Order: sequence, then structure tokens, then C-alpha cells
Amino acid sequence: MRVGDVLPPLEIEITRTLIVAGAIASRDYQDVHHDAELARQKGSPDIFMNILTTNGLVGRYITDRFGPRSVLRRVAIRLGAPNYPGDTMVLTGTVEAVEGDTATVRVVGANGIGRHVTGAVTVTVPGTDETDGTDGAGGAEGIEAAEGAAVHEAGSRP
Repeated sequence: MRVGDVLPPLEIEITRTLIVAGAIASRDYQDVHHDAELARQKGSPDIFMNILTTNGLVGRYITDRFGPRSVLRRVAIRLGAPNYPGDTMVLTGTVEAVEGDTATVRVVGANGIGRHVTGAVTVTVPGTDETDGTDGAGGAEGIEAAEGAAVHEAGSRP
């Protein structure tokens, strides 16, 4: 993995079930996340996703791409355009920094009305520090291997 590398996109269908389940799972019982009529009374065209669900989806995006050994060290996101039911959010990422076994990835999640989420995620993949003289604990693991496997799973390369 090198600075400037682009991660494959992840498309997420925004359904009512996803929005409500995310709110329940994160114990966010605000009516704007589960009751369409009350959301409209408060000025929203429909229910919308909460930040905790978005945070989880951003984390999933990174760990899916870096593999099961990856550890999220920092997730710093900011919300923009709401995620409403019936839309699709596409998460994309670009590697901004790599130091040893740790990478920082700039993440953007866009939907039909704009950018839903922007931010940066710092992720560590243990055993991939190329500066310590090892080959990533077996050569088949590491930031580059994890990225390659994730690209394959995403269908971007054979």
C-alpha cells in the first residue's frame, strides 16, 4: 500500500431496515431515525441514518479492505447530506499516509444528494511493518496483500 493508492468503492443500499436497525443497535432512539411521520413534522422528508451507523459502515469499509487482522486506530468523520431510504451510498478511499504497519485513509461516502460523510481513518495491520526487516510475517499478509485480496473480493481485479 502506497500513498495515493485508491481503494475500490463500496456501494451500500440505504434501506429503512438499515437505518432503523443501526439506530436501535446504537441505542439512538430519536424519532427521526425510525418514525417517518415525526421526521416530516420536524422538517425532514423521511427518516435518516444516524452518525453511529455511518461510523460503523466507514469502519467496515476499511476493515473489509485491509483484512481480518486490521485494527482501527482512529476514525474521524463529519456528516453532510443525509442518507435517506431508497438511496445508495458509495464509499471511496485514498491512502494519505503509510508509516510501518499503519495507514491513514481519506474516506468519502456520497449519495444521490451529495457527500454524506467525509473523514480519515487510521488502520494498523499487525506484522506489516516493512521497516523492521521482516516480510510481513509470512509474506502473504500485510498491507499490500490485504489490499490486493480486498480488491479481488470487490471484483476490481481477477
